[in-house]
Amino acid sequence: MAHGHGPGRCRCCGEEAAERGAAWGLYLRIDRQRLQCLNERREGSGATVFRPWEERGDRSRFVESDDDEELLFNIPFTGSVKLKGVIVMGEDDGTHPAEMRLFRNIPHMSFDDTAKEPEQTFSLSRDPLGELEYPTKIARFSNVSHLSMHFPKNFGAETTKIVYIGLKGEWTEAHRHEVTICNYEASANPADHKLEQITPQTHFIA
Repeated sequence: MAHGHGPGRCRCCGEEAAERGAAWGLYLRIDRQRLQCLNERREGSGATVFRPWEERGDRSRFVESDDDEELLFNIPFTGSVKLKGVIVMGEDDGTHPAEMRLFRNIPHMSFDDTAKEPEQTFSLSRDPLGELEYPTKIARFSNVSHLSMHFPKNFGAETTKIVYIGLKGEWTEAHRHEVTICNYEASANPADHKLEQITPQTHFIA
């Protein structure tokens, strides 16, 4: 419903923005020590595009491809994720990725592995403001411990540039399997139950 705004920011709009920002909070659940971006021009730059939704407009943080237009992200999570949506934000030019292919639970993917059939493929539109959301097929992304994102092409430039990637969904803590060692006997082991053998002795009286 439309409503007027005073000189300050409307509280309800602020709450709405906060809720939307929280919805795109899966970046907090990425295991950044194991995060990989293949073909990034500057080492470590791929990790910078996963940040708070409110900071998506910071164009000083971006990743650009190196040898060609392809980029491949390997994103391990600290638990189990139900992925519901993705935002891909770039520049309003030929460097913006034009296609996104998502793979689940294939750690350490290489470009050779991208020949496999992805779980879902998206044709992307230029999105310089981070306004477009690409909903996933949730049934295919309901138990994700590792997400791979392959960007095979852009809109005609020699390199691909991504400013922000948003991941929306739910996170569940990984279950730790406690190892319980039970000592039990399926059957008695005679070696464990030695009885003093009584040797009958015969005494002869001379």
